[in-house]
Amino acid sequence: MKALDEWLSSEGCRALQNHSLSGGCIADSRQVVLDDGRQIFVKQMPQAVAGMFLAEAAGLEALAKHSPLKVPEVVFQNENLLILEFIEAANRKTQFEEVLGQGLAELHSKSAEGFGYRMDTFCGSTKQPNNLMLDGYQFYAEKRFLYLAKQCLSKGLLTKDDVKQVEMLCSNLPSLIPEQKPALLHGDLWSGNVHVSEQGLPVLIDPAVYWGWPEADLAMTQLFGGFSGRFYDAYQEARPLQGGWRERMDLYNLWHLLNHLLLFGSGYLPDVKRVICRYT
Repeated sequence: MKALDEWLSSEGCRALQNHSLSGGCIADSRQVVLDDGRQIFVKQMPQAVAGMFLAEAAGLEALAKHSPLKVPEVVFQNENLLILEFIEAANRKTQFEEVLGQGLAELHSKSAEGFGYRMDTFCGSTKQPNNLMLDGYQFYAEKRFLYLAKQCLSKGLLTKDDVKQVEMLCSNLPSLIPEQKPALLHGDLWSGNVHVSEQGLPVLIDPAVYWGWPEADLAMTQLFGGFSGRFYDAYQEARPLQGGWRERMDLYNLWHLLNHLLLFGSGYLPDVKRVICRYT
């Protein structure tokens, strides 16, 4: 693509190998070997959503700053192109999930004054509005659940009655969710966004960062599975969770289910309705 060619020209190098990689849902992802010996990971979109790659680069840099876990180094970023160091995958070490649990707990030990972030970020191609707020209940109500419910309504994926139920759920958040200080979240922590390094240890990729409720990151790990009990035990040993946390996981995941409904259609509607009914 033109954006990559322009970057190569500015670097005074050329690509010796350029391999397409699987797994990307919305962008073209490639492993590129350069004539100066470097290997880079290239993510490109000819018409990327404005700010998407800027937000991803900022998120990776924030995770690298605040987490002990490995995060790919950002090499270059513009509106249509994101270049990261390429990390060759290997087999997981036996302590992979313990290291991940402990590392996530340490990330969640960092706190801020409010909920949100210094910029809007993206979960997939969906913008996450991150206007900073002091009240976590207000933040999740306005900037997560109702924000997406109204978008789904505008596309005919939810009814007005469905949105009223979401409003009712949001009004009940203080009785459903315990007080939690805002922590830096990965924001989209399913198993596909945890890579394996050459050393067999976890690498965090594709973040959707913001300062939010720590339990929300753990909830996403349960939405599609892929994390064993060793991960949760290691997390709790480093950072104990409040009682009843497993009963709250579906509620946090309403954000991700609404996002999947918005992005992928009505196949996710039964799960959305199930969660709404459970908590209203």
